[in-house]
Amino acid sequence: MIGPAMVGIFVFVLYPMGYLIYLSFYNYNLMNKARSRFIGLDNYLQILSRPDFYKVLWNTAIYTFGVVVLTMAISLLIALWLKKKTKFNAFVQAGIFTPHIISIVSIALVWLWLMEPNLGFLNYVLTSVGLPPSQWLQSSSTAMISIIIVSVWGSIGYYSLIIVAALQGINPSIYEAAELDNANKWQVFYKITFPLISPQLFFILIIMTIGSFKVFDTVRIMTGGGPNNATNTLVYYIYNYRTTNIGYASATGVVLMIIIGILTLIYFRLLAKRVHYQ
Repeated sequence: MIGPAMVGIFVFVLYPMGYLIYLSFYNYNLMNKARSRFIGLDNYLQILSRPDFYKVLWNTAIYTFGVVVLTMAISLLIALWLKKKTKFNAFVQAGIFTPHIISIVSIALVWLWLMEPNLGFLNYVLTSVGLPPSQWLQSSSTAMISIIIVSVWGSIGYYSLIIVAALQGINPSIYEAAELDNANKWQVFYKITFPLISPQLFFILIIMTIGSFKVFDTVRIMTGGGPNNATNTLVYYIYNYRTTNIGYASATGVVLMIIIGILTLIYFRLLAKRVHYQ
């Protein structure tokens, strides 16, 4: 019964993963396979000795931290606001979910216009309230936060609905008991609400961390890794070596896979015991 699913996992997950590891030990030339040769761990040693790898790793870490923290915080606040089942809340939920189903190309083009330094709407708003305009995507000091803003905007609707569903699944009698015990709002949230939605928050944390470390499309469309490599992330870094040095790109992909695996393991070690499933 699980045979068809296992075949799919082998063809689309295990085989590509194994082939990626295999290629990482070769100086593989995609344009001339006859010149490909086995070089052992040289690709991995090259990764560890290159400053540009540490630069993109740092960029990816900043992006991941910013997106995960901001998205979880904003999504939780929105979910607490929309947890009641009303027609207005249903309308708002549909509205904030819309960015999740829109093509990233369309989203990027809209935000490119909004963040245009001279004619963009965001700078118009800033100057209207007496604040200095920003270079947004055109400056290495603001490009990363600009990418983070776009990613958070596109994600909060989806994750807010997950948390809303978790909040609506909490038994109201628990809150009634807390009210009889004269618990204040902070105590109710910290002692009741937060623990009961911790499985969903833990799921979001894992999924968002993995997704953020693999960010590509937003960077590719909006900045191309610039300016001055300020928004160059690991997956886009791998993409740049897809033809010239696919062995090095494969080794970097393996390193990325190891980093994500280590982070996931750390999450489970540190946080899994704090998650309440009942």
